[in-house]
Amino acid sequence: MYGVTTPTWSGTTRRSRANVQKGFTLIELLVVLAILGMLAAIAVPQVLKYLGRAKEDVVKVQEQALGTSLDLFLLDVGRYPTDQEGLQALVSQPGGLVQWHGPYVTKPSSLIDPWGRPYVYRQPGQNGADYDLYSLGPDGNGQVSPSGHQG
Repeated sequence: MYGVTTPTWSGTTRRSRANVQKGFTLIELLVVLAILGMLAAIAVPQVLKYLGRAKEDVVKVQEQALGTSLDLFLLDVGRYPTDQEGLQALVSQPGGLVQWHGPYVTKPSSLIDPWGRPYVYRQPGQNGADYDLYSLGPDGNGQVSPSGHQG
């Protein structure tokens, strides 16, 4: 039986089994990558927009908490921290304040905004406010939700 292929036990010939290739073609891989790229182009901006809003919400909550801490400082000491004392007066006792019963803020990291910058505190505040408290925002140039306290 010369020149004739012999069937194997699986029913295929030796020659045809060697020619069978398994895997994905280059075009199939490119189509999948293109689809994934389109999905990423749609989803990533939405996720980043959501994260940006979340940081601004964190700023509002932290400013309210710091405002409450400043009010507790006022109740104990009889005044708000000066510009020189700053928000650090909520964490550690300024010199010469016997009435201080803090710390009014348990974590010094809460004096830092979500973008890694310290909150801006001014006393007295502008426009008749007792103090101004705000974040410089993501770019470090503007104010995000400035808050002041009217006495």
